[in-house]
Amino acid sequence: MPNSFDFYKTLYPFDLLSEKEFNDIFDHAVEKDYTTNEFIIHEDQTDDTIDIHFLVSGLAKNIMHRSDGRQLSVRFYYPGDLVGVMILLTSGEMRFSVQALEPVKTLCFNRESFLKIMSNNTQFSKVVMDGISQLMKSLYDEVKFKSSTTDEDDDRELYKKRAGSFMEPPTFIHPEESIEKAARMLQQQKIEALLVSDDKQTLLGMIGYGDLLKAYFENNHHDPVYHHMSEEPYLISDKEFIYDALSYLKHHPTEIIPVHHKDKVVGILRQSSFFTIKNSVYFDLTYRISNAETIEELKTLSPVYNSRFQEFISSLIDEQMFAYDIAELMTNYNDRIHKQIIQIAENEMIASGHGAPPINYCFLVMGSEGRKEQAFSTDQDNGMILSDFENSRNKLQIAQYFKLLAEKINFMLNECGFPYCSGGIMAREDKWRQQMSQWHSSIDQWISKMDAEEIRDFTIFMDFRPIFGDFSLAYDLKKYVTQRVQRSLGLQQLLMKDTLRFRVPVQPFGRISGVGKRKTLNLKKSAIMQIVNAVRIYSMKYGIENINTISRLDSLAEQERFHPRDAENAKLALHRLMLFRLKENLSQLRNDENVTNELRLSKLNRDERKSLKDALNIAKRLQQVLELSYNRNRVM
Repeated sequence: MPNSFDFYKTLYPFDLLSEKEFNDIFDHAVEKDYTTNEFIIHEDQTDDTIDIHFLVSGLAKNIMHRSDGRQLSVRFYYPGDLVGVMILLTSGEMRFSVQALEPVKTLCFNRESFLKIMSNNTQFSKVVMDGISQLMKSLYDEVKFKSSTTDEDDDRELYKKRAGSFMEPPTFIHPEESIEKAARMLQQQKIEALLVSDDKQTLLGMIGYGDLLKAYFENNHHDPVYHHMSEEPYLISDKEFIYDALSYLKHHPTEIIPVHHKDKVVGILRQSSFFTIKNSVYFDLTYRISNAETIEELKTLSPVYNSRFQEFISSLIDEQMFAYDIAELMTNYNDRIHKQIIQIAENEMIASGHGAPPINYCFLVMGSEGRKEQAFSTDQDNGMILSDFENSRNKLQIAQYFKLLAEKINFMLNECGFPYCSGGIMAREDKWRQQMSQWHSSIDQWISKMDAEEIRDFTIFMDFRPIFGDFSLAYDLKKYVTQRVQRSLGLQQLLMKDTLRFRVPVQPFGRISGVGKRKTLNLKKSAIMQIVNAVRIYSMKYGIENINTISRLDSLAEQERFHPRDAENAKLALHRLMLFRLKENLSQLRNDENVTNELRLSKLNRDERKSLKDALNIAKRLQQVLELSYNRNRVM
């Protein structure tokens, strides 16, 4: 038996075999390679020619043919999966083909030896059979979890719908057209405002009835539109929740809100569409945030200090909204607090004689806030990109300005319930506040010389997102980072090793391992992050720029890197784990306890324990697939 097979002795489920049983299987194992689209198993094969394969690397899918002749794929196979066992155990009743989606490497076992050991080793057999049955069913098909009520009149619907589903087609006018023409267009098309654009994609401004009346009163109706348009209207992404637009409309009367997809305007939201909206805690609290002038005011609105916000989140849980959608809502709320803090800090800089920011900059959030996956237990992870100023004669003054501004921002965030990062990942630190060219150099050095300690910082940094300032700086940096990490297999393996530091604490046959006297499970380190990290690494591998885990899963499914059902299983597992965390956080806040990610297993009832176990099994599977995917160079 090749020494290279020794790796498998400690790999589940082969670690359940005796030395003799292991040798009986692996003495006859053969390494096989398959090219893209090649069949590993074909449904027309006879039973005596079908082998049992263990997928070492690559991706494959099964194919079944319906009676109407149409082809259907039920699932994908990932590293760590056994292929062919189900067909042999059902004596060919379940027949399907298995085809490589990309170059695949397998270990091909002698089927008689394998099936004999399955009949003699009940532990090994049970694990193999449980694994197959677990893979063939879909957690997503369970109906006990749903995202929200189905009553379309219920205001809760607003908390899961995206702006793209409410928007209407935009009406554009060229900036050189006259005020008179704009007035005629508004009257003819019965809309409240026009979008000013010279290419019907890029937004230059907006002009509505108020702007037109003012121009007519001043006898300027022959002027071109661009003289009288509003140049910086409020915009919303088509992917944002609709409640953010509603919150703005309720307290900032405006005719329409342009909707954009990336850099292009794709629609509008009209105020008249939402006349029936009822009062909401969320809208009132966000209005108070946008009008707060002091840190003392903002502190009372922070999630950990505001009981009304906590009750609102509790009501969304009761409405059975997906927990990852609630986390996105909470993150958007926290974003508003961050933005207002930065504005207050800038105002203080001006009031104290330091002036406005001397160059463009962008404030970044990272980690869970960057991914829009926050709960009540969170600390600061942020940074700053500065436009290059190395050749400025005021170089020292500019550097000192942003150091002071960053210190103010981090201090105010800490005061408002976002504690300082224990690892120092904050804009006040020089490492996390750099010019664009310095960021490029740092990333190059990071990737080429990264050690185990720095990999954790880089993991948090990878999920950065702009929330204030010149967003183009962040978009440019994101493209640079994505290209660099996609080419670095070494970095991906370092990330993989780091995520394996915390094993998912579910034992063979489903026992969940608690820690300490209180038997607690750290939901973040031992479960949620295993899903987040695995999905991030696959996204890096395939050049996906999305940073939200749900969006990453959608992209992986679209690119056929994950089977849609497996992506949905991962989403549901993430929902369940985040739901446990939200409920535990709310309980901690009610009981005036420290807000943590620790879940007391003794408090769970039977249904909750089963729900947790199912979610942990999905997380564990993702971790195992990841480990095999990046260990193939060691294995073969």
